[in-house]
Amino acid sequence: MKKVVLILSFICLAFTVNAQTKYEKGMQKAFELVKQNKGTEAANLFERISEAAPKEWLPSYYAAQINIMSGFAIKDKSKLTLQLEKAQKQLDHATSISPNNPEIMVMQAMLYTVWVAYDGATYGMKYGGKVTEIYAKAYAIDKNNPRVLLCKNEWDMGSARYFGKDTTPYCEAFNTALEKFETYKAPNDLHPSWGKDRAVYLIGECKK
Repeated sequence: MKKVVLILSFICLAFTVNAQTKYEKGMQKAFELVKQNKGTEAANLFERISEAAPKEWLPSYYAAQINIMSGFAIKDKSKLTLQLEKAQKQLDHATSISPNNPEIMVMQAMLYTVWVAYDGATYGMKYGGKVTEIYAKAYAIDKNNPRVLLCKNEWDMGSARYFGKDTTPYCEAFNTALEKFETYKAPNDLHPSWGKDRAVYLIGECKK
């Protein structure tokens, strides 16, 4: 399978500063590190927050997200293996706190996608079916989650392109995902909100 490249808008969160808990202040500090392109520092801070707040899934989720997204740029297999093993432990921890969570499922699918992007010939067969299965399950749980729609559709489109199928229906589906981004309301400011910029980009690519 051809390399699948997912370039997603990372963590863009509006954050209120009034009446913040220690947990919220720590999360805000980590988000600021991300905005400053200090991904490693942010991931380490998210991990420390996770240890201090063992009932919260979001710190592990964001730590995993940083390690997964940066994994797309790693060309050395040994380094990539170590990084994705770390991300997998973080996802496992997040899942233990919040099972059947579509947001975590998207991250899990993206972790496998990193391997497919690294070496499609080797890992496409191994992980391709798993990615498709994860997105199908996430979609069944929450059809209105814009990140589920976006990432599922981009994966399906990549698969269709690889097998020489018409990708027009997938282009149309990105518009639906964008509509969901416009109306989706996260439970609070800490929850994932990324992906809208990627939907806009893919719609533009489809028009070329």
